[in-house]
Amino acid sequence: MPHDRLAAAVARWRDDHCDRLTGPDDRTASGLPVAPLYTPLDVADGPDEHLTQRGLPGEYPFTRGIRPGMYREGLWVMGQYSGRASPTETNLRIRSLLAGGQQGFSIALDLPTQNGLDSDHPLAAGEVGKVGVPIDTLRDMEDLLDGIPLDQVSQIRTTANAIGPIAVALLVAGAEAHGYRPSDFKVMLQNDVLKEYLARGTYIFPPRRALEFTVDVIEYCARELPHWEPIEFCGYHIRDAGGSAVHELAIAFANGIEYLDAALRRGLRLEDFAHNVYLFLAAHIDLLEEVAKFRTARRMWARLMRDRYRVTDERACAANIFVYTLGSLQTAQEPLNNIVRIAYQALAAALGGVQTLATSSYDEALRLPGEQAVRVALRTQQILAHETGVTRTADPLGGSYAVEAMTDRLEAAVAAEMDRIRDKGGALAALESGWLRDQLDDEAYRQQMEIEERRRTVVGVNRFATDQAPAFGEFGAGPDGDTEAEQRERLAKVKRDRSAGAVADSLAEVAAAARRGDNTIPSILAAVREYATVGEICAALASVWGRATTR
Repeated sequence: MPHDRLAAAVARWRDDHCDRLTGPDDRTASGLPVAPLYTPLDVADGPDEHLTQRGLPGEYPFTRGIRPGMYREGLWVMGQYSGRASPTETNLRIRSLLAGGQQGFSIALDLPTQNGLDSDHPLAAGEVGKVGVPIDTLRDMEDLLDGIPLDQVSQIRTTANAIGPIAVALLVAGAEAHGYRPSDFKVMLQNDVLKEYLARGTYIFPPRRALEFTVDVIEYCARELPHWEPIEFCGYHIRDAGGSAVHELAIAFANGIEYLDAALRRGLRLEDFAHNVYLFLAAHIDLLEEVAKFRTARRMWARLMRDRYRVTDERACAANIFVYTLGSLQTAQEPLNNIVRIAYQALAAALGGVQTLATSSYDEALRLPGEQAVRVALRTQQILAHETGVTRTADPLGGSYAVEAMTDRLEAAVAAEMDRIRDKGGALAALESGWLRDQLDDEAYRQQMEIEERRRTVVGVNRFATDQAPAFGEFGAGPDGDTEAEQRERLAKVKRDRSAGAVADSLAEVAAAARRGDNTIPSILAAVREYATVGEICAALASVWGRATTR
């Protein structure tokens, strides 16, 4: 149909139908408008522009995927967020997942560890082992990794952000204790502290010092562990804190620019490490918007590398994406419904062409995941990969008028938001002024009011809900008081058995390295090998840098 005939037909259709097809559900989860119909007129690009905007799979700008065959060349890495109440329990959980076909694993740390506090610190009381595993010393990491074939695992991930360099040291030394070299395995480090001040609250040092601490990992990996993945630019936690898809990408990229610029100031070249950087994004349940979001993220990363940083290495322009199904969507009411939610979220990630996927467990709104829930989460990915057929072709929704139009609209909205952040002085300045926090708070309020006013449906919560109280009991409880006491005793024993003098000397060198402005990881690695605690190392750094104050 010629262009003018199509335009006339679409205009007639809209005149005849649009009024009755407009309603409260005509916006995405992020608030972007959705038309009742999409046609070629919404994706007005000819063959040349199509190649410029979308490319082909495995080719710049990687809108359609970073490998020519995508999952025909190999499936995404399947992983779970694996952290139990103790290092031993976590070890058993990881072994079970690997035996069930999982290829990688994530070490979920408890809140005291993430905040640089030891299990015997007064502020850790009641939180030890609650949302992950406590890691106080190298002994805990040794126990966690015991018997795990690190050279057969495709990827190890960790939530360490404020303590990224300490996590590097613990993983290196822990693996060495079991006869492995760092070159035998690959680690993906979350290591994005800037979003902690906005979204999660696990920060230790003032933002500018924390930024440089994060870049220690980038620099160290580029020079000593070139196959490790030194940072994830995290949009996931921005989304989990109530941000939209636009905030998720814009803040992840804006923070990423801060890290990249800081690395360049140290004399690194992006070609040395950018191909190992990951984008860590959420999978929301708004299926088409999420598929468009992953495609948008790849295209914007490619253009950022080529246009801003003049990178010509195709590997550095191809964004690796790690996705976790969004935890805040899982409900305590009728928790078995979460199995369905997670399956659709995982489908969005697969249709969007991600490289690593972790699926939530249906009981996460109630407790640390139980064994059955973790198995169902893994099986969700395996059924998706091996039974649904979505892996047979690259970018199966490419060419969808709706998805292509949403991809373009999202890119424009994200670019506009990044311009706003730039006008506030960049991500770090916008963080320090409180402006970024205000943006997230406003968006979170908007989304919550949509649920409260039933303009957005959450099945089993604000619609189709029953009067029956959630069956919390059947899901069991989290770690008990004995777990915390046992961890404290483990820590006390390590302190009794180690050389106090060697620990003191190593901590003094950590502080000295911070004072000189050296990369802190070599001194931290030496301290870890002497069984200095995470809390002691952070205290040594804080003696030089100070600690962050809450807003």
